[in-house]
Amino acid sequence: MAKVILEFDSIEEQVELRAALDGVRWSIVVYEIDQIMRSTTKNGASVLGKEEASDIELSVAEKYRELIREIMEEHNLKLE
Repeated sequence: MAKVILEFDSIEEQVELRAALDGVRWSIVVYEIDQIMRSTTKNGASVLGKEEASDIELSVAEKYRELIREIMEEHNLKLE
C-alpha cells in the first residue's frame, strides 16, 4: 500500500491543509448534488419537493449537470 505524506509548515497554510483533508468530502457533496439533479432529469422529480418538476427545473438541472462536468473536466477530475 502506498503512503502519502502531506507537510504544511505554517499557520498560513491551514487553508491548504483543510482543502487537502476535505477533498473526499467535497467530492461526495458534488456527487450528491449531481444525483439530485439526475433524479430531476431522469424521473421528473422536483428538487424542492415531491411534486413533478417543471420544465424550467428540468432544463436548469440538465444545464447544471453539464456545467459540473465541464468544470470538473477542466480540472482533470471525474465525478464517478
